[in-house]
Amino acid sequence: MHRAPDGTAYDLNGPDNAPVVVLIHGLGLNRACWQWTAPALSDRYLVLSYDLYGHGQSAPPSDTPNLTFFSQQLSTLLDHCGMDTAVLAGFSLGGMIARRFAQDAPDRTDALVILHSPHKRSPEAQDAILKRVEQACLEGPNSTVEAALERWFTRDFRQANPDMMDTVRRWVTANDIAIYHTIYRVLADGIDEITAPTPPITCPTLVITGDEDYGNGPEMTHAIAREIDGAQTMILSGLRHMALAEAPDAINAPLRSFLEKLDSQK
Repeated sequence: MHRAPDGTAYDLNGPDNAPVVVLIHGLGLNRACWQWTAPALSDRYLVLSYDLYGHGQSAPPSDTPNLTFFSQQLSTLLDHCGMDTAVLAGFSLGGMIARRFAQDAPDRTDALVILHSPHKRSPEAQDAILKRVEQACLEGPNSTVEAALERWFTRDFRQANPDMMDTVRRWVTANDIAIYHTIYRVLADGIDEITAPTPPITCPTLVITGDEDYGNGPEMTHAIAREIDGAQTMILSGLRHMALAEAPDAINAPLRSFLEKLDSQK
C-alpha cells in the first residue's frame, strides 16, 4: 500500500512503463473489490487502484463530497504518481466519478469503462435511494447492508458463498457513520451533473451492466452509451450489481478485449 500526501491510499501493480488503467470502486467498498480484476490486467497494464476519500484506508473527505471533489482526488493522485493520462474503469459510484473526470479533464482520459453505473432514475427509484440515504444517516451502514447484498448478488451465489458475503459486509459496515451518508448522497444526487454532458464525452467507452442489476440496469447502460459517441454496451445475463466479484471473467474478458483493441489502434 502507498499513501499520497492528501491521504489517499493506493496500490500499483504491473510494468512501470505500461499503459495506465485506473480502477475506481463504488460506494461503501474499497480498492480490495478489484482483487478479482487487477490480476487479469497487470501483466500488460500498470493498474492503479485506490480508496476514495472516506473509504478503506484513505483519509476522510476534507469538504462536503460531490463528484467534482472525487474527480479532483483522482487528478491529484495521477499528478502524484506522475501519470499524464489513463484509462478509467469505474464501478457504480466509481463510474459516475469516471464520467465526471472525463468532463473535467478530457485530455487526461484515454478511455472509459463504466461498470454497473446509474443514469437518471425514475421518480420512484430516486425516492427509494433517497430513503436509503436517510436511513444511512440515522442508523449507519449496518442498516442498509443486508438489502444491498440482496441487490448486489444473485440468491444462489449468496447462499453458496457466505464467506464472500461476510467480506463484503465487513467492507460496508467499516464505513464511518458520520461520513457514509454524505457520500451515499453523492450517489443519489450526483447524476444530474453527468447526464447529457456538455461538452460531450468523446473518448472510447465501454458500458457494462447485468440484466438483473435492478438499480443500474440495461436501460441505464444504453442511456449512458447514447450520450457518448461510439460507446459500446454489454449486458451480462443472469448477473446483478457485483458481477466483478460473482463472475469475474464476465467483466475481465470484455475489459481486456477493449483495452487490447485500444492498444492496437495506437
